[in-house]
Amino acid sequence: MSADILVHQSVYHFGGQDYPVCVYSRPDGSHVARTAFSAEDVIVNDGPTLEEVLAKHQRLLPLAVNSRQLLRNFRSER
Repeated sequence: MSADILVHQSVYHFGGQDYPVCVYSRPDGSHVARTAFSAEDVIVNDGPTLEEVLAKHQRLLPLAVNSRQLLRNFRSER
């Protein structure tokens, strides 16, 4: 993301946790939203505008959080 420019930062609260959301503008005018759960675990969504990519990311972030929780539960039961 070296040519990408940070244009928005916010925190999304879900399930008792805060998740940072960073949105970057790409040189072609599109946007990328990113939330890092860890250095190796990042959810990324793209879209044509800041508003669209942010809305998409906020819709999909709860699914990403829930899927990670399900995986943790599955692994702990084994």
